[in-house]
Amino acid sequence: MPDNSAPASGFQYSVANLKPVESNKIALTFPDGAKREFPKNITGLDIAKGISPSLAKRTVAMALDGVLTDLADPIEHDAKIEFIARDDARALELIRHDAAHVLAEAVQTLWPGTQVTIGPVIENGFYYDFFRNEPFTPEDFAAIEKKMREIIARDKPFTKEIWTREQAKQVFADNGEMFKVELVDAIPADQTITIYKQGDWFDLCRGPHMTSTGKIGNAFKLMKVAGAYWRGDSNNPMLTRIYGTAFAKQEDLDAYLKQIEEAEKRDHRKLGRELDLFHFQEEGPGVVFWHAKGWTIFQELIAYMRRRLLGDYSEVNAPQILDKALWETSGHWEWYRENMFAAQSAGDEAEDKRWFALKPMNCPGHVQIFKHGLKSYRDLPLRLAEFGVVHRYEPSGAMHGLMRVRGFTQDDAHVFCTEQQLADECLKINDLILSTYSDFGFEGELTVKLSTRPEKRVGTDEMWDHAERVMATVLSEIQAQGHNRIKTTINPGEGAFYGPKFEYVLRDAIGRDWQCGTTQVDFNLPERFGAFYIDADGSKKAPVMVHRAICGSMERFIGILIEHFAGNFPLWLAPVQAVVTTITSEGDEYAKVVAAAARRAGLRVEIDLRNEKINYKVREHSLAKIPALLVVGKKEAETHSVSIRRLGSDGQKVMPTNEALAALVDEATPPDVKRVKQSA
Repeated sequence: MPDNSAPASGFQYSVANLKPVESNKIALTFPDGAKREFPKNITGLDIAKGISPSLAKRTVAMALDGVLTDLADPIEHDAKIEFIARDDARALELIRHDAAHVLAEAVQTLWPGTQVTIGPVIENGFYYDFFRNEPFTPEDFAAIEKKMREIIARDKPFTKEIWTREQAKQVFADNGEMFKVELVDAIPADQTITIYKQGDWFDLCRGPHMTSTGKIGNAFKLMKVAGAYWRGDSNNPMLTRIYGTAFAKQEDLDAYLKQIEEAEKRDHRKLGRELDLFHFQEEGPGVVFWHAKGWTIFQELIAYMRRRLLGDYSEVNAPQILDKALWETSGHWEWYRENMFAAQSAGDEAEDKRWFALKPMNCPGHVQIFKHGLKSYRDLPLRLAEFGVVHRYEPSGAMHGLMRVRGFTQDDAHVFCTEQQLADECLKINDLILSTYSDFGFEGELTVKLSTRPEKRVGTDEMWDHAERVMATVLSEIQAQGHNRIKTTINPGEGAFYGPKFEYVLRDAIGRDWQCGTTQVDFNLPERFGAFYIDADGSKKAPVMVHRAICGSMERFIGILIEHFAGNFPLWLAPVQAVVTTITSEGDEYAKVVAAAARRAGLRVEIDLRNEKINYKVREHSLAKIPALLVVGKKEAETHSVSIRRLGSDGQKVMPTNEALAALVDEATPPDVKRVKQSA
C-alpha cells in the first residue's frame, strides 16, 4: 500500500506576485517562509486565485496552522497557510469524507424515505448508517455505486451554511429525519450548527470538505454491510451500515483491494482451523483453546523470548488475583475499572467478604516484588520479567480471533532504575525490540510513536513534563540510529494513564501495520506504592519504573505471525517441521528409522505410513503446510537416503539421510541461537 503518512511532494507555487496590502489585519505565512498581509476574513480560495488560476483549480482545501479547513472559509487571524492539492496525503481523509456524503445522497435518491444518521471516516475508508425498514444488502451496491458516479460527475460544489438550532431541527423534522433531529439536540449549546450542501442535497456536518463532488474521483468501492444499533445501544433501532473505501488514484484502490484479498487468504482464524492450531467457543468468550500444534508455536515463542532475556532480566511470577485495595493504590480501580474482572469472595464470615480483581496488568505485582527487601542504588537497574496471564474486559463486538481477546499472556517486564539510567534503558529496550522483530522476519519499515499525556491520568504536570522530555530525547536517538528503516512520530493524548510511552508499529508481508511493542515510563506508580531505594548519599528515592513489552500479547503476536507467514512458518517455528512418509509399504521400517533419528536430532517430526498414493500424501501435507517431506521407499532404504520435498516447490532432492537431517537441524536452529553459535 502507498504511504499516506506524509504530504505529497511537488506541489510548489510562488507568492511573489502577490502585492503587499497596506493597513491589513492578518498576516499569513506560506510554506516557503514568505509572509503576506491580507484583509481579515479573506478566503483561502481568493488567496489561491490571487496567486494563480491554476493553483486555485487544483487546490481542494487549505491547512491553517496544520488544521485542514474548507478553502472557502474566511481567515480571521494570523496563521501558517498551506494549500492542499488532491494528491496530497492529507486530502485522502477529505476524499473519503466527501464520498460518505455522496453515498448518503445516492441511497436517499434511490430509496426515498431512507433516513441517514452518521457517516464518519475510519481507517482505510468510511461508512454511513441508514435506517430503512428493509436492510440493504451487497446486491444493492452496483446501483448505489452507479448513482454515486453520476453525482460525482455533476461536480456540484460543497457549500457550508450556518443554521440556527431551531431551523435545523425544523427542516430535518419536516423531512422525516428524526435521527438528525436527535443529533442536533446532542450538539453542545456553544457550538455552531453547520450544514453542507452538494447541489440540492444537504447534511449536518462539522466538515471540512473539498471544493466539489468531482474532486472525489472514481477510485472508490463499497465493501460490505453490517448491522449497527443507533448510538451503539441495543435498546435503540437497528441500522444498516454500509462500508466503503476511496483513494486518490485507481492504482491505490487496486493495491488496497489486492491487499484485502490476500488478507482474507491469510486470515489467522481461517488458518487456525485448517492447521488445527486453536479454537474459540461460546462457553469461554475471548479466551483461547490452544490445540497441540498451536501450543507448540506458543511455547517456541516463549522459549525464544526467555533466551533473549538471559543475563539481563530476572523472571518472576506475581499472583493472578489480588485484593481491590492494591488496585485502588495503583489507580487501576479508578482509571481502568471498566476493563477489569472483579469478584467478591464467597466466605460466610464478614471478614472474608473482600473484593478481588483478576490482574489486567502485571505492574502492581512487580512493584510488590521490588519492595520486598531493601534495595540500594547499586541494585539498579533491576529488570523483572514475567510471562503473565492477564484478563481485560473487551466488548463482545470488539473481540476478533487472537487479535482481540479477554485473556492473554504478556511478555511483560518492568525495569526499576534511576533517572540517570532511564535513557540508556529505553535505548536497550529499543535494540531488543528491533532485533526481535528482525528475527521473526519483519525487516521492513517500522514506526515508533511517542504517545503523550492523556486527559485521564495520574501524577503531576511536572512529572509528565519531565517524563515526556526524556522520551522525546530518546525518540530522537532512536531515529538517528534507525536510519531509513525507522520512522518516528508523536501521538498526542494516547499515553498510558500513568506515563508517556513508545509504541512500536511493524509492517507485515502484505503491507499492513501492527502495533506490538511498548516502552512506558512511569514516575507515578512506585511513588504511589511507597517503593524506594537507598541512594549513594543514604537518602530514600523513588525509582523510575519502565514498563515494556516486545510481542505485547503473545496470542495476538502469534495471530500476526500466522498472517505474516500465511501459515508457512519458518522451520524453527513450525509446529511440525517434517513428515517422514513412504512410497510403498516396503519403506515402512526404514521410515521408522529416519523418524527416530530426526527426533533424536531435535526435530519435530511425524510419520505417515498410510496405504495411500504418494501424490495424495504430498498434496495433503502441503495443504497442512508441512515445511519438509522426507519420502522413502525401497531404494532409499537400500542407499540410506531420503527424497526431500519442500513446501511450495514441485521438485525433490535425494540426499544421504544424515546430511538431510543435518541440513534441517541447521535450518531449524532459532535465529538467536544461531547468532550465539556464530559468535562463539
